[in-house]
Amino acid sequence: MYKGRWFASVPSSTQPNRLFVHSATSGGATSNIPALLVKGYPQRTIFENLDDAGISWGIYYQNIPATLFYRNLRKLKYLFRFRPYGLTFKKHAKEGKLPGYVVVEQRYMDSKVDPANDDHPSHDVYQGQMFVKEVYETLRASPQWNQTLLIITYDEHGGFYDHVATPVSGVPSPDGIVGPDPFFFKFDRLGVRVPTIMVSPWIEKGTVVHGPNGSPFSTSEFEHSSIPATVKKVFNMSTPFLTKRDEWAGTFESILQTRTNPRIDCPEQLPTPTRIRQGEANEDAKLSEFQQELLQLAAVLKGDHILTSYPQKIGKEMSVKEGKEYMEDAVKRFFEAGRSAKRMGVDGEQIVQMKPSLTTRSSQPSSPHP
Repeated sequence: MYKGRWFASVPSSTQPNRLFVHSATSGGATSNIPALLVKGYPQRTIFENLDDAGISWGIYYQNIPATLFYRNLRKLKYLFRFRPYGLTFKKHAKEGKLPGYVVVEQRYMDSKVDPANDDHPSHDVYQGQMFVKEVYETLRASPQWNQTLLIITYDEHGGFYDHVATPVSGVPSPDGIVGPDPFFFKFDRLGVRVPTIMVSPWIEKGTVVHGPNGSPFSTSEFEHSSIPATVKKVFNMSTPFLTKRDEWAGTFESILQTRTNPRIDCPEQLPTPTRIRQGEANEDAKLSEFQQELLQLAAVLKGDHILTSYPQKIGKEMSVKEGKEYMEDAVKRFFEAGRSAKRMGVDGEQIVQMKPSLTTRSSQPSSPHP
């Protein structure tokens, strides 16, 4: 099923829009804010609502879980909700043990052995489409397939022209927070249209949906906050909406309610996309702005954010290869520290925090996440 009118939540870059996916607000961010990143974005997320409702959830990450931008997700009690994609996703799917709500994060760093598959410039979109193919085929072969809805969307559009105007009226501010100067953005309009595809044996073949048709409000649109809004409905969760934005956003549970039985004609395999990039990844390239934001998150996880070089210098002069190594080492040490704290009986509400002095020790082999 293709959504013809699905908009970015904010006319901004990657991270603010991704924050809307999980919390229906960016907490006032219109770009990456290193000072706020250190503390972690404080807003409540759909993950906490799921947890309170007793619904399982998991985040399968590759280089780094960008969902750790949220402060509360750094708590010890959520430690084992994060799983390495390569080690566990296919295994869990094959065994029918995927959680009720799953986020699959892309590989953000481009290397010769493991090319990036996040579709960010200048990465090869072939790898991104191969990743979609892999995730779909893994789910299609899972015993959980008949209980699955796969959502594929993009945080923003990358600067391409679109003939469809973005909604600029009737859009509620999520929480009344105003963005920083010089624009003082009120979060009262949406961003550009983005591709959104939904796959499930419960969706009729060839379905195209153009909008929520005036529900729940006359001005409602499909946007990233539609995801937590729909999750609330599908799981019949009694917790309040996260913000005024997911309360307003259109929901799409109706696309799963037109059939009495799941389809049996969904292809088991998808066509292989065509390669575009000639040659290998450029590991010596400098980090993009987006990758530097992830490096700043890695520095926080590692404890290096208290150094005077943060955020002015960390990641600025690193190559992609160096950044990848730093990022993955930071994630490894963060989870090692969390496991150690849990073994010592530290309260689950505590947040894992590292110090630079701890990161100088030699890394010990660690067992993979469950």
